[in-house]
Amino acid sequence: MSPDTHRATAAAILPLVGGPDNITSVAHCMTRLRIGLRDRALVQDESLKALPAVLGVVDDDTYQIVLGPGAVARVTPEFEALVEEGRAGEPRAAEPPRPVTAAGLAGRGAALREARKARNATPLKLFLRRVANIFVPLIPALIGCGIIAGLAGVLTNLGWLPTLVPALAAIASGFMSLIAVFVGYNTAKEFGGTAILGGAVAAIIVFPGVAKIDAFGEHLSPGQGGVLGALAAAYLAVRVERLCRRWVPEALDALVTPTLTVLVAGLATLFGLMFLAGEVSAAIGAFATWLLAHGGAFAGLVLGGLFLPLVMLGLHQALIPIHTTLIEQNGYTVLLPILAMAGAGQVGAAIAVYVRLPRNRSIRTTIRSALPAGFLGVGEPLIYGVSLPLGRPFVTACVGGAAGGAFVGLFNQLGVAFGSTAIGPSGWALFPLLHGGSGMGPTLAIYGGGLAVGYLVGFLATYFVGFTRQMLADLDTDPDPEPTPTTAEPAKQPALT
Repeated sequence: MSPDTHRATAAAILPLVGGPDNITSVAHCMTRLRIGLRDRALVQDESLKALPAVLGVVDDDTYQIVLGPGAVARVTPEFEALVEEGRAGEPRAAEPPRPVTAAGLAGRGAALREARKARNATPLKLFLRRVANIFVPLIPALIGCGIIAGLAGVLTNLGWLPTLVPALAAIASGFMSLIAVFVGYNTAKEFGGTAILGGAVAAIIVFPGVAKIDAFGEHLSPGQGGVLGALAAAYLAVRVERLCRRWVPEALDALVTPTLTVLVAGLATLFGLMFLAGEVSAAIGAFATWLLAHGGAFAGLVLGGLFLPLVMLGLHQALIPIHTTLIEQNGYTVLLPILAMAGAGQVGAAIAVYVRLPRNRSIRTTIRSALPAGFLGVGEPLIYGVSLPLGRPFVTACVGGAAGGAFVGLFNQLGVAFGSTAIGPSGWALFPLLHGGSGMGPTLAIYGGGLAVGYLVGFLATYFVGFTRQMLADLDTDPDPEPTPTTAEPAKQPALT
């Protein structure tokens, strides 16, 4: 898309979320534009969903508009610029959104609203979202460094460009060696502290000099505790800083508060948090290895089958600290290829819906536009545009994900363990990031086989049990884009269960 297209998308979205004065914050993750709102009632949900560039919406702690990878990173700055222009009294004219025909998905809004009502904003759930927000900004660097590490590994195995390999290894490893600092910085920022103080405390964990310090009768190791230790250390620094701001006189605040924050949190990190976080990190790695070695197929079935509901709720990002910990320890996360099977089940289910509803041009158009993103592991367009509104196909998509996860988990149990060197990509986009001890050939073959199983089972489950007779009767029709004005009888709602 051209810059003008991205700006046009932002301009179409802005009035539908209440205009510049209704916006309190703007951010984005891998696929979603996240907006803080003053008045939720001003948002026009259905009009937003009708925009060609919008793949779905999620009403959570922030209002989230699904735009897809790549597009969201380009639309967000344009949206921020338009908000600033609007507040400054310099709004630009926006083209009215083009309506799209979606009669076959008339119940989508009601189904999504019911799903949102079912969410409970518990303190634990809100805390997990904040933890996820710490790691989301790190994903682009993890992806880039992971791909470079994979390239260095391929060149090493082939014996090509031996003088370039060390340089690639340094580029790939530099970020990971300091990731604790970035986690500390983001943690303090997320929890309302001074970001640089969080980074300073977290930097203690990776400082080589900690090897001279004894804690609990053992020498500390640089990096011990990893990202979990960095997160805990920075969070403690935020609490100390807040306490200092409350009690330290204003005249001394600039000197005393940062000093006490770094000193108190730093000592607690050296003589407590590094050791404890190191034990937790080791336990996570050992449990993941044990789980797949002893319960591989069953574990894969459960993980692959339950991941789609996590994506639907936006909670899948809470798994990022676990993935990052495994990458720090082993060089890859064994969980991500299994979880990626959920997307395969979603793709298979969508193809089955496409085949089962040959007369419904509206749904088929939605599927055609969302499938490329689905093959690349971006599940939101198919979830919110197809399977979740229809109900039963969402469940059968989970069945496909469970089958693919069981396939990959089985081979882990048989000793062919592999994982992803970075987080973020999924589906076909995960192939360049795969790494395992059995060589690239078996690794790629098993992952590809898992995708194929997910596609096939998701397709078959949806084709045979994804629709009731009433659903087929209501949905397998050609929606009329031009309603007859003389007809007084209200349109029949399709049966979705």
